[in-house]
Order: sequence, then C-alpha cells, then structure tokens
Amino acid sequence: MSLRDILKDKVVKDNLVTDCVQLIEHQVAAKGGLSGLGLKATYGVVKGIGPAYIPGAIERLLPEALNALDPIWHEGLDAGDPVAYLSQHQRRAADCLLSTTDARIERTNNGLVKASYNKLRESVKGDVEAAIPGLANILATRVLVA
Repeated sequence: MSLRDILKDKVVKDNLVTDCVQLIEHQVAAKGGLSGLGLKATYGVVKGIGPAYIPGAIERLLPEALNALDPIWHEGLDAGDPVAYLSQHQRRAADCLLSTTDARIERTNNGLVKASYNKLRESVKGDVEAAIPGLANILATRVLVA
C-alpha cells in the first residue's frame, strides 16, 4: 500500500490534514529569534487569507507530498521501523517535501503566497527537517492503523 492510498478514506484524510495543521502551528510557535519573527509574520499573512487556507493547502499538497515520501517510507518498512527511518533521513524527506511545495508554488496565481514562500524558502529547510519526526509519527498513527 502506498502512503497516498490512505487519502481514499475521508476520515483518515481529514484527520491527517488536522494533524499536519497542528504540527505546523506547533513548529511556527516554537520558532524563536529573528528568523522566528519573520516566519511567524509570514505565516500570519498566509493564514490571514482565510481560516481554511492552510488546511486547504495541506489537503491539496498531500497527494504529491505522500507520493514524494513513499519511497523513504517503504525503505523504512523494509528496515522494520518507518518512523525511525524517516526521522533518520529527515534531510532527504525535507527535500522531497520542499520539492512538492516548490512545484506547487510555481503554479499558483496567488502573488502574496508566492512572494511569502519565496522569501522564506531557503530559511525554512531546517524547520521542515525538524518537523519530519513529528510527521513520521503522524503518518504512523494514520497509515499503520488505516
């Protein structure tokens, strides 16, 4: 079963979106320093587009993101622990996720979102890497029980 297959179950998909929103909220809130201020401000601008924008964006990105992570997840299954494996390969996993968001941003017509993303793209790679263990746990909760 591919990671993307879990999206066929609406309840699992909705819970996955909610979990990912919470993970992002936590990661942004925990960010400190000047870079944290910039990230929080930019996240606030994007969130200000509408209350459903972030969950909707996650829902739209999930199929591509799960496809990108699928090879690493399956390598982890073969190794016996996909959560630990994904966490140990967080740089590679972050690159996979960022490649999907890069492609999506290139196609967007929303200039505010595009400008905000491009402004922070390089600085958030470490933040995405740091979120991979949390994402791995979310996937284990949603995939391994689906």
